[in-house]
Amino acid sequence: MKYIQPQLHQKSFTCPSCGVLSKQEWQVRTMRFGNHSNQNYNILGSCTCQHCDETSIWISEKMYYPDTGNSPFPNPEMPENVKKIYLEAASISNKSPRGAAALLRLGIQVLCKELGEEGKNINNDIGSLVKKGLPDIVQQSLDIVRVTGNDAVHPGQIDTDNHETVGQLFDLTNVIVEYMIALPKKVSGIYSTLPTGKLDGIKQRDGK
Repeated sequence: MKYIQPQLHQKSFTCPSCGVLSKQEWQVRTMRFGNHSNQNYNILGSCTCQHCDETSIWISEKMYYPDTGNSPFPNPEMPENVKKIYLEAASISNKSPRGAAALLRLGIQVLCKELGEEGKNINNDIGSLVKKGLPDIVQQSLDIVRVTGNDAVHPGQIDTDNHETVGQLFDLTNVIVEYMIALPKKVSGIYSTLPTGKLDGIKQRDGK
C-alpha cells in the first residue's frame, strides 16, 4: 500500500498508529506559547484517524504524538534487531534528524551482518555484497544511508539537519529490506511450488 506522510491539515494520510491510509478529522486552534512579548503564534492541532479512532497531536508543522517522526512503518520483513534501531530513529527524527540519520546508518550495518557479512565495517560489507551480485539500486541505497549517516556523526557536506533529507533514509531502508529479504523470500516461496519435474528441468538447463 502506498505510504502518504502525515502533514498538518492534510485530509488523508497513512495513520501513524494503525498504518492504514485513511481520512483524518482535524481540530485546530491558534495559540501563543512562551514569552508573551513574542507575537509569533503556533497552531495546536489534533486529528483523529477514521479507521482506528486514534488521535495524533500537532504543534505547528510537527506531529508530537505518536512519537514516530512522520516516518513510514518498517518493512514487515525487517529483522527485529534492525527494526528496533529503525523505530528508535523514527522516535527522535523530529527533534534530531542528525541523530536519526546516524541511527539508520547503524541499522544498515546491523542489516549487513544479518545478510551474512562481518558487520564491523559497513563500507567493506557493501563491497562484499557487490561482489556477490548485489543489484545497483540496492548498492546505491545502502551507500546513500551510509554516507549520510557518516556525515551526521562527522563534519560533512550533507545537511543532516534537514527533515526531508533524513526522511528519505527511512524510505531507502525499507527499499533495501524489500530487495534483500522480502522479495527473495516471496519469489522463493512461489518457486518452490513448481512441479518437481519442472524444477529438475530448470536445474539441468542451468547445469546445477
